[in-house]
Amino acid sequence: MYIPTLADMLIAHERIKPYIHRTPVLTSTYLNELTGAELFFKCENFQKAGAFKVRGASNAVFGLDEETASKGVATHSSGNHALSLAYAAGRRGIPCHVVMPRTAPQAKKDAVRGYGGIITECEPSTSSREAVFAEVQAETGAEFVHPYNDPRVIAGQGTCSKELMEQVEGLDAVVAPIGGGGMVSGTCLTLSNLAPHVEIYAAEPEQADDAYRSFKAGHIIADDAPQTVADGLKVPLKELTWHFVSNHVTDILTASDPEIVDAMKLTWQRMKTVMEPSSAVPLATILKNKDKFAGKRVGVIVTGGNVDLDKLPWIKA
Repeated sequence: MYIPTLADMLIAHERIKPYIHRTPVLTSTYLNELTGAELFFKCENFQKAGAFKVRGASNAVFGLDEETASKGVATHSSGNHALSLAYAAGRRGIPCHVVMPRTAPQAKKDAVRGYGGIITECEPSTSSREAVFAEVQAETGAEFVHPYNDPRVIAGQGTCSKELMEQVEGLDAVVAPIGGGGMVSGTCLTLSNLAPHVEIYAAEPEQADDAYRSFKAGHIIADDAPQTVADGLKVPLKELTWHFVSNHVTDILTASDPEIVDAMKLTWQRMKTVMEPSSAVPLATILKNKDKFAGKRVGVIVTGGNVDLDKLPWIKA
């Protein structure tokens, strides 16, 4: 297992600069007063393809040699990694094959196809996803770019925290959502090297809290098909992301689905930003643990804004 290094992250940042946005950092006086902390939102919802995952996907795609790239890339993803890989592959002019759960948001499926991705649907479980993917990869011979358990992807995700540290001085902590752990691992990679004093918190839905339980148990505990409004955080940790989580994360905090929806709605109302449920989990956990963050300067990574506008979680069907 290759563990990506600071050098890998720095190379990644130079490699992907032509294909990503340097996303803005927004603040909210209202949310600062509500939490008792100074919050700095790193808005990857304004990123290319609408999510931070375009960083890791672009690093993987543009780091391939010509022969490998000619066969295309393939992955399995509930949405944001899929559309990010499709975006990057489209920029390089190579095929992108994606296995997606049939229950994935229609907005994300549409975006994948819009970027030229070829979708094969599977059942909404980790076991089904991996079995169907094995068939697709065998048929195509495409290069597998794992959504998070891939050193190239983690190095790319680490560029987000690098930018955040350049944009905001004196941070005491950074909070990021955790599902498979790609963003949190990239955050750990960057901060443990460039700002080791900064605490790293991972935020997770209570209804998909396998990372929380893994962290407390000291080994990976994987759920096959958890149900939560935060659709991007349903996947389990893997060996590479567990390495970073177990060695560098200060704590994992959880929030219930109603708390996540409330936090999402709050950011829409107060910050006027389109944030998907997975991205609202950090704010939900900060609101739930005010004592832990009071008086601190806290970076909050808003991971994406790919929302199905016809199925907003606060609108009753």
